[in-house]
Order: sequence, then C-alpha cells, then structure tokens
Amino acid sequence: VADLSPIPVVLYSVPANTGLDLPVDAVVTLSQHPNIIGIKDSGGDVTKIGLMVHKTSKQDFQVLAGSVGFLLASYAVGAVGGICSLANVLGAQVCQLERLCLTGQWEAAQTLQHRLIEPNTAVTRRFGIPGLKKTMDWFGYYGGPCRAPLQELSPTEEEALRLDFSNNGWL
Repeated sequence: VADLSPIPVVLYSVPANTGLDLPVDAVVTLSQHPNIIGIKDSGGDVTKIGLMVHKTSKQDFQVLAGSVGFLLASYAVGAVGGICSLANVLGAQVCQLERLCLTGQWEAAQTLQHRLIEPNTAVTRRFGIPGLKKTMDWFGYYGGPCRAPLQELSPTEEEALRLDFSNNGWL
C-alpha cells in the first residue's frame, strides 16, 4: 500500500476493534519505508508507545496516541500528538491538554487529563459512535443520525452519557 499510495501513510493499530495488535518490531520495520510517516496507536499500552518512540527516533516517524484517555502519558514518553475522537466535542480542551504537556505544566495537565478520561471512555468504548454523535449534537455540532447497523442511544444510555460529561464539568 505504501509503495502505491500517492500520499504518506499513517499506520493504525486498534486492537480492540481488529483483535490484532501491531507489534513494535513490525512498526520499527515499517517505519523505515519512505512513505510511512507515523502510527496512530489506540491500544493504550503506554510502555509500547514509549518503546516505539525510542526505536524509531532516528527515522522521520511520528508516534501518535489514539485516545485522549492516555494522551498525557503518551506525551510523557515522547509521542508527538494524538488523533482523538473526543476532540470532535471537546477540541479546545484536548488542545489545552497538549499545550500543558508541551510546556511542562504536568500538574495542570494531570488535572485536565483526569476530567477528560470519563467522557473519552463514554464516546469510545462505552457508547462508541452513537455516543459521539449524540454529544456532538449537545455541543452544537452536527453528529447526525447513526447508520446501520449502529443504533441510536436509548434514553437510559443517553442519561448515562450525559452524566459522564456533567460529572466532569463539561455540561
């Protein structure tokens, strides 16, 4: 794919959805390809993220956190950023977390990170795309209807989602 792609390729490891975890050795090998520029790792193993950063440090290769839930920890081990679904709803707050990490304001970053974990889990693992779409609507964006086979949230699920955001001061 990287040989034929007209644009640079970013690897994506999301073992929760695929059942496969892209091993560090494979990432290191692939990082040497001139058209593979990075990886979005959504596995949540911060030691793996740190090891990938370390083992690819001599290449022009970027390691990105795949979730806000471990964004601070990923910055701490050398990741250069994140591709995070929660940024669709709380984009300014995710950018603030990045600024705090990059400027070494670790205590403030930790406080913000803690407030983002529950809402992040809600729109990723707990309620997934239907939860993300619902919160986008709440925050004035267009989430839109779910496409099959996904279903809209039930009233009970919607209330639980609302609590995850309101308990952390976002609603």
